[in-house]
Amino acid sequence: MQTNFLVIGSGIAGLNFALHAASKGHVTVITKKKIAETATNKAQGGIAAVIAKEDEFSAHIEDTMKAGAYHNDKKAVKFMIENGPAAITRLIELGVQFEKEQGLFGKPGKLRLTREGGHGLRRIAYKGDYTGQEIESILVKRVKEHPNIEVIENAFAVDLIKKGKKILGAKIIKNNKIDVIFADAIILATGGIGQIFQFTTNPEIATGDGMAMAIRAGAKMKDLEFVQFHPTAFAAPKKKGSYGNSEPKFLLSEALRGEGAILVNSHGERFMKNYSPLLELAPRDIVARSIYQELNKGPVYLSFQRLSQKKRDELKKRFPQITQTLKKYHFDLKKDLIPIVPVAHYSCGGIKTDLFGRTNLKNLYAFGECAYTGVHGANRLASNSLLEAVVFSNQVVKDVKPKHELKMINIPHERITNDKELLKSVSEIRKSSREISWQYCGIVRTKKGLKEGIFQIKKLIEKLSAIQKSFGNEINRESIEVANMLEVSLEIMKSALKRKKSLGCHFIAHL
Repeated sequence: MQTNFLVIGSGIAGLNFALHAASKGHVTVITKKKIAETATNKAQGGIAAVIAKEDEFSAHIEDTMKAGAYHNDKKAVKFMIENGPAAITRLIELGVQFEKEQGLFGKPGKLRLTREGGHGLRRIAYKGDYTGQEIESILVKRVKEHPNIEVIENAFAVDLIKKGKKILGAKIIKNNKIDVIFADAIILATGGIGQIFQFTTNPEIATGDGMAMAIRAGAKMKDLEFVQFHPTAFAAPKKKGSYGNSEPKFLLSEALRGEGAILVNSHGERFMKNYSPLLELAPRDIVARSIYQELNKGPVYLSFQRLSQKKRDELKKRFPQITQTLKKYHFDLKKDLIPIVPVAHYSCGGIKTDLFGRTNLKNLYAFGECAYTGVHGANRLASNSLLEAVVFSNQVVKDVKPKHELKMINIPHERITNDKELLKSVSEIRKSSREISWQYCGIVRTKKGLKEGIFQIKKLIEKLSAIQKSFGNEINRESIEVANMLEVSLEIMKSALKRKKSLGCHFIAHL
């Protein structure tokens, strides 16, 4: 199969790029499951940009740099933030309905803005507590309407096709068969890595596939050690093998704290004053570590009890999905203490790109969470991720041009197997890998622990290879996905071991 632009991934970055590129040539979007099953679809908070009159680019830049421990690429940060208002405008033009203030004569007024941790003021545009879902649904609709865009669902990208330092396309599994797609430009928009950890609220597809394919192809990676852990995932009643006193279930948006929720320990004490003068609105790395430490003493809760009755009543309208989901577990957002734990959430590092999404390999581009643009530094500022995805996917299309070249290359013939014993063995390796990554490369790390983690991951890589050989090196999606998880886990641990001092969300405990 031949196309002009091959987009691997269907989140906000991939679909936004596809809509731009469709004016230049034919676009093929492949996605592991259904088109809307992405991390974008799970994003609750919103998208940050300088919109309010009292806000300034310099203030958003400073908040981003400070949250990132000044490890950010300031040129990239400036570029993203100055292009932020245009990104919001684009989404609105596509049909995204952000919340608005009530204007004159009952008509919608200016955008309603909220605040999250690390931001000096309200600058986050949102839609209830399902901003990502709103954006994703509009982008999916526009993509499906476009005659120049083809979407292939349930297609798993196995590897990039490389000749010298040039990427020619990708090998995929579709309908239990191996196929090849050649393209003038190959776009990695595969999202994050959350599933490499035992506890995460990332979707099941977030197994680091794009990063792993890029690593195998020889693409440069950067800052993989900076993995952000979201401070507040709802903790359902404990089950065997769960985390602390709980079983993480789903995210409780940082915007809840922006609207006045506080964190309390098992004694009802507001403990964040012991960790940061910014209290609950400190950057995520600080809040996550603070909760992690408090969990050693007992459960930690999100509390709304200090808010007025009127404010608590408003929460139901402001956070409808969170309210309804908590209700299923018999928790009331307005009156109950909500048990929470931190979980793996976002990769601040990734495939190294420039401002146009170019990698060191010809024809290969990356953006969204799988890419390293430099904007997040050592810790991502809340709601900058959707902004990054739109801004950089807006820019990438200015650089790529369809060449309409016919590519021919011999691909080794491989067969697919779905042997039950193989799948069982692979599933056991996946489980072990996730536990190892959480134990040795989680919220708090040690030099000794990272070395042990690297040793154990390497042993699992050897074990997986031996299992695959015993089945004649036949491939399947499950074994490749686990190989990707192991490869990314190993690279993260190696990067973490090299960074000997704590910085941002990379925290080394010197025991």
